Amino acid sequence: MDEQPNENRPSVPTWVWIITIFAVIVGLQLVFSGSFRTEEISQQEFFAKVQNNEVDIIELSGDRLEAFRDDAGDELVSVGVTTKDSQSSLEDVLAFNGLDNATLQELSVEVQVRNLSLRNNVVSILFTIGPVLLLIWIFSRGFRQMQGGGGNSIFGFGRSRAKNLSDADRPTVTFDDVAGVDEAKLELAEVVQFLREPEKFVQVGARIPKGVLMVGPPGTGKTLLARAVAGEAGVPFFHISGSEFVEMFVGVGASRVRDLFEKAKQSAPSIVFVDEIDAVGRQRGAGLGGGHDEREQTLNQILVEMDGFDNDTNVIVMAATNRADILDPALLRPGRFDRKVFVDLPDVKGREKILEVHARGKPISKEVELKEFAKLTAGFSGADLENLLNEAAIFAARRDQRTIGNLEFQDAFDRIALGPEKKSRVMSQEDKETVAYHEAGHAVVSFFLPNTDPVQKITIVPRGRAGGYVMPLPEDRMVYSREYILDNICWGLGGRAAEEIFFSRITTGASSDLQNATRRAKAMIMNYGMSDVLGLPTYGDQHSNPFVGRDYYGMGGGRDYSEDAAKAIDEEVKKILNENYTKAKKIIEDNRDKLVALANRLLEVETMDRVEFEKLMNEPYSENGRAMRDSLYG
Repeated sequence: MDEQPNENRPSVPTWVWIITIFAVIVGLQLVFSGSFRTEEISQQEFFAKVQNNEVDIIELSGDRLEAFRDDAGDELVSVGVTTKDSQSSLEDVLAFNGLDNATLQELSVEVQVRNLSLRNNVVSILFTIGPVLLLIWIFSRGFRQMQGGGGNSIFGFGRSRAKNLSDADRPTVTFDDVAGVDEAKLELAEVVQFLREPEKFVQVGARIPKGVLMVGPPGTGKTLLARAVAGEAGVPFFHISGSEFVEMFVGVGASRVRDLFEKAKQSAPSIVFVDEIDAVGRQRGAGLGGGHDEREQTLNQILVEMDGFDNDTNVIVMAATNRADILDPALLRPGRFDRKVFVDLPDVKGREKILEVHARGKPISKEVELKEFAKLTAGFSGADLENLLNEAAIFAARRDQRTIGNLEFQDAFDRIALGPEKKSRVMSQEDKETVAYHEAGHAVVSFFLPNTDPVQKITIVPRGRAGGYVMPLPEDRMVYSREYILDNICWGLGGRAAEEIFFSRITTGASSDLQNATRRAKAMIMNYGMSDVLGLPTYGDQHSNPFVGRDYYGMGGGRDYSEDAAKAIDEEVKKILNENYTKAKKIIEDNRDKLVALANRLLEVETMDRVEFEKLMNEPYSENGRAMRDSLYG
């Protein structure tokens, strides 16, 4: 392995040297040009001061007469004379003005002579050849940095900015610190084993994978897994972000790619990790710059470098992205990224393990059961769970508590999921009643439907943009049935139905409920083939996150179905919403007493948990309520 001892040695940047030398030259010019001298006076004024006994010392300096006071030693005045022939000419000037040696002795004025010939010669030589030497030094240093200097120099645009994590600054994270992504850990642990024991795989004819692409939603631990690989592998680990390749100068990105892979080859076996590779690896031909786009040139160089590896180089490229759908197909093919590791959101067991990892070193109260909060946080990523622990610790510190309890966890969850509590918001009694009946409508309809998740919490305390909310306790599901989606649409419309039934009016509080219900109904018809009228075909673009270059720049986009199909879709959406709205109103009408009791209880306590809510709901039904319950459950 080639050593590069100068990479980590601290050095003074070139621009600092240039500014320092320039300041020295300017300072010398100011000093020797007389800019710091005292005020210059005429010869008549000078000689008058001498004759008035205001001067103790006269210094003959080149072509100047300088006067000083003996007690202070500071220069008082100076005067320039026209003659520069010899030092004796200054003495003649003094004698001519009545200041001969006898007169000066009588006035107690001392005459001193300063020889400036040597100084003048040195200064003249310095100002003559100094700038030339400075320019030669600047250019020689610049060319030397262009050949081997660091990427931070003014001539080092083409140098890679990748960080080589040596043993000193290698991450201390290991696979034991990563939880909830067991399958991804196994895949990457095998990559580490490839580097540690290549002979084991070569003996059976296997080759080291050239690339590993980690794909998953934000916050699921892709970068954390890369740090764990760096901590476990024990080989040089080069880390760079995809956005660090491209600059404003043409060709810089490709040059940095070449430099990065050259360093990786010299340090083999090694790992190159490119975070957020979608910044540079997106599909070609989709930008306004065409084939001359700097990003495309950089991608082309990456493709060449990855495909140009020999099988015995022992260099593995790792990359992470949450937008694999926009990556160039040539980048994804086997031979470049042989393995694709999907890092998905954790399930309930994974969330529990993640909470246990992040709870290390925190004073968690014995009353806290992390398993219960793992159930509550369905859909949370690893980053969300880490934030949950941190927010809970902040709440505990704010309340001067030494341990983190259930209340802190619940408050932290509410803050993350719904925003901070708005204690300063003043609500009128009418608004509070409207919100209470609205949320009670959601909860009652959800309780009497067979295919909904249980209600975990109900509150009318404003948080974020919501005046209140009903929090379900969802289960981890891989697939969703038609009945489940329809029942979720129905209970989502329960709030508006309650407002209409009890107040004979509707408010804007149901706006987000209507949006969610419409989105679910459209997905049933257009994506899942759950419409009896439109049947099995899917309609519209299936990309949940469109890519402008692919979907709207001459490569697709727009509506791919007819006007008749669009009309049928609209009619089916309205039909689904109307049917479920009518169903929600029927449930509320048949259980008015329970909804009124729930709304009144919310007005008293503002927040109810699952136990209290289900206890109230399980009290004896009215005749209509019992009939409705029996009909729904068969």
